[in-house]
Parts: sequence; structure tokens; C-alpha cells
Amino acid sequence: MGLIRILNNRWRHVVLLRFIGVGLANTAFGYELYALAVLAGLPAQAALIVQFVIGALWNFHLHARLVFAVEGWSRLPTYVATYVAIYAVNAAGLAMMTGWGAGPLAAQLAVLPFVVLLSWRLIGRAMSHPSEVTV
Repeated sequence: MGLIRILNNRWRHVVLLRFIGVGLANTAFGYELYALAVLAGLPAQAALIVQFVIGALWNFHLHARLVFAVEGWSRLPTYVATYVAIYAVNAAGLAMMTGWGAGPLAAQLAVLPFVVLLSWRLIGRAMSHPSEVTV
């Protein structure tokens, strides 16, 4: 029992570290898309949609291959559904922050930490990893 628990904990830590590394890459990629869209003149919510649509496939590929060792595309529908839920929370937070007077770039930066934590929980479940890990 002890060895199994040790291996389970080690696996969770490896997955968490990989998730953080891939998350940094995904966040940088997504924020860059968002910023480019805002700087090109799109309203904040439209820029967020652009970022989430393009980011969904990019992020699925990185999460599947580098974090959760998922082969193929069978979990993509669940991942996309999860991504839509994360988008809804992100959009609400962005609207709240811009409603309080924050500019669109600063508002998205303020919302990102909450979106990252939510992503860990929901994407982990969508990709069927041991979700007992807390961040």
C-alpha cells in the first residue's frame, strides 16, 4: 500500500509540474493572441473569443501529449466543453474588471490566475487524470 501511495503522489506531482509548464506556454500564447486582437481594434470580449477558439486546439494538443499522455482526439469533445465553461468564467471576470474601469489588457491579466486554477481542475477531469491534486 505504501509504495502505491508514493508512486501515486509522485505521478500527481509530475502531472502538476507538466501542467504548470504547459500552462505557462498556453497562457503566453493565448494572451499574445488576445493582446494582438485588442491592439488590432477588437473589443475585449471579441478578442477573448478569438483567443479561446484558436487556443482550444493548440491547448488540447499540448495538454494531451505533454501533460496527460492522451493519444488521439477522442477526448476533444469533452475538452472543448470544458474549455467553453472556462471561457464563460473568463468572460464574466473580464466583463466585471472592465466594468470597474480596468483596461482590457490589465483586466485579462487580473483574471488569469483564477482561470488557471479553474483550468487545472476542469481540464484535469476532462483528460481523466487523478484529480485529487489541489493547487
